[in-house]
Amino acid sequence: MYIIVVGGGKVGYYLTKTLLVEGHEVLLIERDRHKVEVYGERLGSVVLAGDGAEAAVLSEAGAQRADVVIAVTGEDEDNLVVCQMSKAKFHVPRAIARVNNPKNEVLFQRLGIDVTVSQTEHILKLIEQKIPEKSFVHLLNLRHDELAIVEAHVSEGSPVAHKRVANVQFPVHCVIAAIIRGPDPVIALPNTEILPGDELIIVTHSNEEEDLRQMLMES
Repeated sequence: MYIIVVGGGKVGYYLTKTLLVEGHEVLLIERDRHKVEVYGERLGSVVLAGDGAEAAVLSEAGAQRADVVIAVTGEDEDNLVVCQMSKAKFHVPRAIARVNNPKNEVLFQRLGIDVTVSQTEHILKLIEQKIPEKSFVHLLNLRHDELAIVEAHVSEGSPVAHKRVANVQFPVHCVIAAIIRGPDPVIALPNTEILPGDELIIVTHSNEEEDLRQMLMES
């Protein structure tokens, strides 16, 4: 697999190093010539000096035959341009962008970036999952149609407690994927009663996530 990494900061450098160890063909693009010299001594001839947001540089890097382009610069605007150009001009099958500002993540996804990685959001989600009293946790973003998977703890005071699934007016695009009851998963059939202590695993449209939170939480 041929992978182009744009951005020679710590993330780009260690990502390139790891991919090389795993046996991939990798090229790292970095515009700081001092870094290019240093990385060249460490990694060999897999570092190209230039601005990865320029079509000429991507062409020189062989983007037309790349399987994946990964943009991990410190600027969201550059990462977006790199990924869009890679897909539109060079028809790269998969573009992955680092998102430094979590507010830009939805925009990147709407503009066709295949995968977005937000370190801030990832850290926040890890923290949420480690807080025992946290009753509503965003677990995962899905690629298609801006879907997300969330986990909700049902308390005694929750509006859905002791109701059957069919009798709960969930937002239009919400589906209960599973109910975790003790050590066992329970299939959420229409007549399944939701009990206090249940953990609901729900697939929902990201735009409806807050509405779902409000309807499940104890008032």
